[in-house]
Amino acid sequence: MHVGIIGGTGPLGRGLGLRLASAGADVVIGSRHEARAAEVVNTMTDRWGGRPLAVTGAANDGAAACEVVVVATPWDALVATVRPLGASLEGKLVVSVANALAKVGREMHALVPPRGSMAAALQAAVPGALVVAAGHHLPASELEDLDRALHADVLVCSDHPVAKEAAIELFTSIDGLRPLDAGSLASASAIEAFTAVLVTLNMRYKTHSSLRLTGLEHL
Repeated sequence: MHVGIIGGTGPLGRGLGLRLASAGADVVIGSRHEARAAEVVNTMTDRWGGRPLAVTGAANDGAAACEVVVVATPWDALVATVRPLGASLEGKLVVSVANALAKVGREMHALVPPRGSMAAALQAAVPGALVVAAGHHLPASELEDLDRALHADVLVCSDHPVAKEAAIELFTSIDGLRPLDAGSLASASAIEAFTAVLVTLNMRYKTHSSLRLTGLEHL
């Protein structure tokens, strides 16, 4: 599978890129500037040079040309970044990992985007894409460390059932992640907002916690 990560030079984009490449995907890290993407990829591959990772760098339009696309831009740049790429994203699985958050004192607060969630804003910006919201609660620093085992749930929601199943398969390919069907895209507002609680806990307790639900051990 070829996976492009738009805005992939940030911590979450890099971490997902590494984990997906480690799982066997061909990953393209995208950036506004191709040179920046190449620089980040060189750093990633230098650190994990002993592993066969298929990771390359490109401008964001190169990432958007991939079979599956993850949008990992900062939330406030998401719509402006993806709207010009709409033709490339038509009919594709597009995963939104963005959370609209603001730091207020020693806490993170959830903001409410005009459409209720960043995933809904992405779907409106590229109506021909099959948008799935997923991966919001994953700790970027843990993802980037391939020597660390993951043990986290990934809440997945979408209005496109086939795309949702494809996203569940994508996250299942990463060892230690358990994707769960969290319903329609309407659930994205609550999923994204809860990230503020997790980040605040991580700041307060100086840790990198993630989400794991009980009562689903049979899955």
